[in-house]
Amino acid sequence: MKIATIIIRTILGLLFLYTSVSYFLHLSPEPVSTGDFKAFQLGLMASTYLFPLAKSVEFLCGLSFLTGKFTTLANLVIFPVTLNILLINYFLTPDNLPLAVFVFVGNIFLIFAHWENYKGLFKMD
Repeated sequence: MKIATIIIRTILGLLFLYTSVSYFLHLSPEPVSTGDFKAFQLGLMASTYLFPLAKSVEFLCGLSFLTGKFTTLANLVIFPVTLNILLINYFLTPDNLPLAVFVFVGNIFLIFAHWENYKGLFKMD
């Protein structure tokens, strides 16, 4: 289980780092959007703050996953992002769904791998 946790954590960390650095440094061209996804993406871009915020969160959590520091916190912080990635791909771009499922399930796996650290959140005092 420990080896699987390290492998999943490293893959997710590399993926989050790549997507965030690529966004900020414009390393890869923007994929062409069509239909409902294009309208959705234009709305997100119009907010001017949401993409940089999400990519900053991805960058910090990617660093956390790669270094193994603060992974319990990073799992919680990145969870809404991974859920959003899953839902966007499910409803708007199903071609990318396998990668989105991997990212979401990987995040859930890491949460369960560190479940002992989260038990205090669910105590009823």
